[in-house]
Amino acid sequence: MASVEKRVVVVTGASAGLGRAIAQAFAREGASIGLFARNQERLEAAKAEVEQLGGKGLVLVGDVADAQRIEEAAEEVEREFGPIDVWVNNAMTSVFSPFDQMTPEEFRRVTEVTYLGAVHGTMAALKRMLPRDRGMVIQVGSALSERSIPLQSAYCGAKHGMRGFTDSIRCELIHAKSRVHLTMVQLPAMNTPQFDWVESRLPNRPQPVPPIYQPEVAAQAIVWASHHRRREIYVGLPTVKAMWGNKFIAGLLDLYLGLTGYKSQQTDEPERPDRPANLWQTVPGPYHAHGRFDARSKGFSTQVWLSENKWGLATLLAGSAVFTAALCSIRRRR
Repeated sequence: MASVEKRVVVVTGASAGLGRAIAQAFAREGASIGLFARNQERLEAAKAEVEQLGGKGLVLVGDVADAQRIEEAAEEVEREFGPIDVWVNNAMTSVFSPFDQMTPEEFRRVTEVTYLGAVHGTMAALKRMLPRDRGMVIQVGSALSERSIPLQSAYCGAKHGMRGFTDSIRCELIHAKSRVHLTMVQLPAMNTPQFDWVESRLPNRPQPVPPIYQPEVAAQAIVWASHHRRREIYVGLPTVKAMWGNKFIAGLLDLYLGLTGYKSQQTDEPERPDRPANLWQTVPGPYHAHGRFDARSKGFSTQVWLSENKWGLATLLAGSAVFTAALCSIRRRR
């Protein structure tokens, strides 16, 4: 892989929320970053942040549901910066609504952005990476790619789809003996602006299901993943519990979420009926990486630190065990 200072990265959904935090994290390494999203004003602000942090930015206005625009953006990045080393599929949208109140058009739109957007990005990335036999695609997943929750059927289905097609491609890369790597970073609830602009039919304002993490926690994990060839990374203990819990007690989780999943996704504040939503068009405004839940959000994950340092910890524990055994042996001899 190219040196850190010269890496070329593409981040979709880069104008706000987690995508903006991801761009900032890569910029601190000096990366050249293609910033893809629909809102040009926020992309220009993200580019300015990237360049203040030591990276380079390229504004790419478009919709990930448009495969041709994704392909054009990949061409623009390589003309400007050179070969793409890392492609991060982060763009998403959702609808907070019971399934029986959704329209087919809404379900299709969430699928086109959250699932097909990742498919389009992966196609554009692999088209360039496979001939060079290097590069990495990072799929920004979710605990909801394994354990679905009520009121977000389209989003959960899209994240399940992302996981499914990623596993399939990974097998194909192994068959081809390719050095291109795919990894999926599974996230917990994040404090991002999406809860201020997501399409919603809930009576109260939507919120992430607590506990909530700051976007920088996930962004740092994604940058770490770009340097390591892990198959999958879980961010936060709630993600680990959801992913593994669903393998063993899925029926109990169905019952639990049926009883608690509506309330846990809403605050006590009534929703404004005239609030704009970004499902069909971008919402104007100076949104940044963080949402409105700073006071309730965690800025560090012990689980992520342990996951990233597991081999060092294993070596340390093994060394401690050997030292303890040797010490006990010496004492017995005495």
